[in-house]
Amino acid sequence: MKNEELKYQIALTLIPNIGDVLGKNLLAYCGSAGEVFKEKAKLLVKIPGIGPNSAKAILKSKEALLRAEQELAFIEKYKIKTLFYSDEDYPSRLKYCNDGPLLLYYKGNANLNSEKIISVVGTRTPSDAGKEITKKLMEDLQGSGILVVSGLAYGIDVHAHKHALENSLQTVGVVAHGLDMVYPGTHAAIAKKMIKHGGMLTDFTSNTNPDAVNFPKRNRIVAGICDALVVIESKREGGSLITATIASSYNKDVFAFPGRPTDKLSEGCNGLIKSNKAAMIENAGDLLSAMNWLKKEEKKKRKQIPLIISLSEEEQKIASSFTTKKQLHIDEICYASEMSVSAVSALLLQLEFNNLIKSRPGKIYEFLG
Repeated sequence: MKNEELKYQIALTLIPNIGDVLGKNLLAYCGSAGEVFKEKAKLLVKIPGIGPNSAKAILKSKEALLRAEQELAFIEKYKIKTLFYSDEDYPSRLKYCNDGPLLLYYKGNANLNSEKIISVVGTRTPSDAGKEITKKLMEDLQGSGILVVSGLAYGIDVHAHKHALENSLQTVGVVAHGLDMVYPGTHAAIAKKMIKHGGMLTDFTSNTNPDAVNFPKRNRIVAGICDALVVIESKREGGSLITATIASSYNKDVFAFPGRPTDKLSEGCNGLIKSNKAAMIENAGDLLSAMNWLKKEEKKKRKQIPLIISLSEEEQKIASSFTTKKQLHIDEICYASEMSVSAVSALLLQLEFNNLIKSRPGKIYEFLG
């Protein structure tokens, strides 16, 4: 039964014009991937975003189902782990992203729901200074328990992976192709080490080539799976700045290392800082301090917080989010209260005025009640 449902989950991602957003909408209305394919056309067309053409594509999805069966065989043969949107071990941070992938393919042993995750991005042609910054950052993060994510590309990406491994930090590469290959091929050796001390992650099926159109999709995972995105050297335009923009839209903390104004490879980072799209950092200490990761987090769960009678219903939802932890990231509060970021932000500000909430660096909030 599990494999049967997985077949439908894979097939759902292969139907033309049914992307991650519409796919989640279908799941919300139908209950499971299997039920999507068994639903009647007259009911499918009533689902928001699903017109007659999409409904027809779902009902005549024989090709997608056959391809899904082939992918099942590949998964079983090479021991690939699948993470569907509704699975308990699906990366929880990606659930907050509207266009987060429906299905992920993973090979490795790192916990994709680690307590602290950073993504590191940068130019494919770094200077010696950029390489040294990356190396020093990983050295100084040794022992922090941080999971390091990047895209296994040339330049800053592969240097982040390499030095993370050298400093006993688990590292995960998010790739723009299936897990039946490694691109670029020269990174095959480090990819092998990463699978033993981290992992490889993608939302593409096997036999998918690393075409240019796939990299923006890859970048949304790099941006969404982390708590903080760090940019190390970037030109004025490029994939790193696109990833930083995506991360900002996901309400992630974005950081950038500054450089000399005359250096082309510093234009992107300096621009992010100058436009307040990224906070400036100069070392690992700056990052850890900004993310409030210097202090040891409480290990004991707190008792149920008594609700204050004078609070509104929405404010009580915010307060109830802190039943197990004293401090929460705004994304965790949104998830627990089932409210939007804008609504939660306004309520947190009001609760802060009432001395019930205190804001901390890194979009962390502490309950004082």
